[in-house]
Amino acid sequence: MKKFTKILAVVLAVLMLVMAAGCSSVQSVEKIKKAGKLVILTEATFAPFEYIAGGKPSGVDIDIAAEIAKDLGVELEVKDMNFKGIVDSVKKGKGDLGIAGMTVTEERLLELDFSKEYYKSSQVVIVKKGSDVTLDNLKDKVIGVQEGTTGDFYATDDIKGDPNTADVKRYNNAVIASQDLANGKVDAVIIDQLPAQNIVKSNADLEILDGVLTEESYAIAVQKNNPTLLEAVNKTLDRLFAEGKIDEFVLKHSTAQAQ
Repeated sequence: MKKFTKILAVVLAVLMLVMAAGCSSVQSVEKIKKAGKLVILTEATFAPFEYIAGGKPSGVDIDIAAEIAKDLGVELEVKDMNFKGIVDSVKKGKGDLGIAGMTVTEERLLELDFSKEYYKSSQVVIVKKGSDVTLDNLKDKVIGVQEGTTGDFYATDDIKGDPNTADVKRYNNAVIASQDLANGKVDAVIIDQLPAQNIVKSNADLEILDGVLTEESYAIAVQKNNPTLLEAVNKTLDRLFAEGKIDEFVLKHSTAQAQ
């Protein structure tokens, strides 16, 4: 009995340490203010929402993040990383926010909380001009996608019906996927509408098919059980909506990419 009591005490102590560690990893507003910086995680090859300009991250999402940091009274730090790793990194507290043209999905809601939606988008299909690819025959084609995106999920689950299909090629970003499309290594690329428009503007051999595959919305990812930070993010978004700033950011960065 004493042995069992000792084991139980050890188990409870370990559980308390795990819980304490979990609580300490939550990136609360107080911790952010104490650190003096807001750390956001993004993937800077998704213009006009995030891209590199002058050697540093820029874009619609970066401007939004800067406004959140300003309202919190701290500096902004941007960490550029592979999109696929953003959800897990925010979940583990390796950054305060994930802001990367991220669509709210049921799967992501199991891992993270999300802000109010700030932009509506669609998944579209890029093809080579003169190709025989249509929205109706995608099932028979090789499709390029950015790994871990809703375009990836749609191609594998909805079009192919097989998450392990070899007919969907996954890339770190849509720019590389579109290069393979131009070189004939894939038949089509599925990506969000505005980034797709930026890609075809810089490649005269590519075009976007008429019609859309999905309708979706972007939001900002926040670690679960962090209501104060979520509230602060939503407060800034409300202000930006009221001031018409988000539309202004989209226009500014879309224009910059077109030049």
